[in-house]
Amino acid sequence: MARSVRKGPYVAGYLLKKAEKVRASGRNEVIKMWSRASTILPQFIGLTFGVYNGQKFIPVLVTDNMIGHKFGEFAPTRTFSQHTVAGGDKTAKKG
Repeated sequence: MARSVRKGPYVAGYLLKKAEKVRASGRNEVIKMWSRASTILPQFIGLTFGVYNGQKFIPVLVTDNMIGHKFGEFAPTRTFSQHTVAGGDKTAKKG
């Protein structure tokens, strides 16, 4: 269910402070963050965020197409290991 318009988008408070500090300094450094549920705002365009996926920080460069999405959408938490071929023999050839 979507968040109400009256409340506005959810963004962790520390993210706004860190983004403002990096923008003011002029350096392009990675902002480490754990809040995957935070919404991407127009103020974040051009900044790089390190989104934590449970093991490591995935660098995410924010572009204008990402506005309104959540940070967690761009840092997958699960890795896919390939399906085994019939019988579990990985060296078997198809067909």
